[in-house]
Amino acid sequence: MSLPTLLTQHIVRRPQRIALLQHIAEQGSITRAAKSAGLSYKGAWDAIDELNNLADRPLVERSVGGKGGGGAKLSEEGLRVLRLYQRLQTLQAQLLEASEDAGDLGLLSRLMLRTSARNQLHGKVLTITAQGHNDHVRLELARGLVIEAQITHDSTVRLELEIGTEVVALIKAGWLELYSADQPEDSSTNNLQGIIEHIAIAEDGPSEVRIGLPNGQTLCALAAPFQLAERNLAAGSTVQVRFSSTNVLLGTPL
Repeated sequence: MSLPTLLTQHIVRRPQRIALLQHIAEQGSITRAAKSAGLSYKGAWDAIDELNNLADRPLVERSVGGKGGGGAKLSEEGLRVLRLYQRLQTLQAQLLEASEDAGDLGLLSRLMLRTSARNQLHGKVLTITAQGHNDHVRLELARGLVIEAQITHDSTVRLELEIGTEVVALIKAGWLELYSADQPEDSSTNNLQGIIEHIAIAEDGPSEVRIGLPNGQTLCALAAPFQLAERNLAAGSTVQVRFSSTNVLLGTPL
C-alpha cells in the first residue's frame, strides 16, 4: 500500500516534523522525543496529530499519562514513513550537491503553502453534486469516515476535483461546535462523534479541546469553559462535533 500523496509531500515540506518520528522510535516517550527534537511537549503532540490526520492509519501509537508523560511507539505505517524519510534525506543531500541555482530551490519553497487551520484531514473525493453555482463534495476520510464540503463550482474546476482525488480538508478550530453525545444530530451540518482526550484551559480565552475520532484522526476545537460545563463535557467524555459544510476548505497538491 502506497503512502497518500499529501503525506508524501508533507514529508518533503516539513522534515523537522517527520524527524520527530525518529526520536519517538529511539526514545519511546513523547516527552523525551520532544526534548530531543527541540519541540515543546504541546508542539510534539500537535505534530503527531497533524501527521496522523494526513495518514490512512495513525503513525504513532500513544498512551496518555504515566512516567515521562506517556509512552509512544511507531505503528507499522509510521515505520514505513520513517524509512521513506530516511531515503529522502539521502536524495535531498544529492540534490543540493547537484543544484546549480539555489534561487530555484527558494522559489519551490515559496510555492509550498502552510496554513493556520489547526485541523487538516486527509481524504478522497467520493461524490460531487452540483447545487446551483456551488458543488456539494462528499469526502471519505481514513477508515471510511465521511464529511461534506460546499465549495463553488469554479473552485471544483480550479482544483481539478473528480472522484478519487486526494484532498486535505481544512477546518479552523473556532468553526467546530461541541455538544453532548445524547443530543439529536443536525442533518443540515456535519456531525462527528469522538472522545475528548485533553482540555487545555486558557487564562484569558477559550479552552483548547483535543478530540479523538474513531478513525484515529484528531480534531482541535475551541470552547468557552462555561459551555463545556453546561454540556457536561470533560476529558474522557463522548462528544458530538458539528461544523457546517461551508466551513470545510479543500486543498490539493500543487
